[in-house]
Amino acid sequence: MSKILITCAITGSIHTPSMSPHLPVTADEIATQSIEAAEAGAAILHLHARDPETGRPSASPEHFMAFLPRIQAATDAVLNLSTGGSAVMTLDQRLAAPRKVAPEMCSLNMGTMNFALYPAAARITDWKHDWEKPFLENSDDLVFKNTPRDIATILEDLGQARGARFEFECYDLSHLTMLRHFADRGLVQPPFFIQFVFGVLGGMAAEPENLTHMVRLADKLFGEDYMFSVLAAGRHQFPMATMAAAMGGHVRVGLEDNLMLSKGVMARRNAEQVEKIRRIVEDLGRSPATPDDAREMLGLKGAAATAI
Repeated sequence: MSKILITCAITGSIHTPSMSPHLPVTADEIATQSIEAAEAGAAILHLHARDPETGRPSASPEHFMAFLPRIQAATDAVLNLSTGGSAVMTLDQRLAAPRKVAPEMCSLNMGTMNFALYPAAARITDWKHDWEKPFLENSDDLVFKNTPRDIATILEDLGQARGARFEFECYDLSHLTMLRHFADRGLVQPPFFIQFVFGVLGGMAAEPENLTHMVRLADKLFGEDYMFSVLAAGRHQFPMATMAAAMGGHVRVGLEDNLMLSKGVMARRNAEQVEKIRRIVEDLGRSPATPDDAREMLGLKGAAATAI
């Protein structure tokens, strides 16, 4: 089989600091865990930022730039900046850092959806910050806005104007249709790197038949012009990633998606998850791609062309 891209999502907007003492929040923590994940075999690092004082998800360029140069100086991994940020941010807020640093790669959510995190609130008894509990509980009325106009803005501002390529995050089959629409409009060109997202309440359930259906639909819509990767939330992370690897796809792990290493065992750092999925994919006969491989496979512009 071909080389496999391992993406590691270091810290995100889903898990609150109270859910794990090992979730990186400060610039030092994010930089250290990113470098460790790259050394463990992650060719791509998917990055969010946090306010180090409050632990809140942050879109501030200042918070991103507190760790991006350090990671780039210590590793040649592809730095993939989130354009999703948090569902409570405006689009301009979400794009502030990517517009500033013109990264090689960004994530791009391909549709508006419910993003329901509130079941997690019942599992937490000790809250580190006063914003965490209401943030989770109020997600029963939370809409993650990604309209066609939003998507076009991201493709134009970051893709056409700044040369970024995208990790197209597809939480449902309709998101594949939306990607085909923008390809037909000429706003995005192959190869398409599509991240199938499973296990978020509001999107697809983490079921094997959903993955096989998404692959069949993507084959129909994009033919040979795409690569797929899989991320699954929580306990579904490794089973779904293993299935993706066996099918010839790529994988994403990391504490943004899952705080555990195995049942009852909390991951202490992102690199532990990278090391585990690397063992799995190598046992399946796959060879982890290097950052240089990733740049060639995805048609990236190179780290030197960024403003980091």
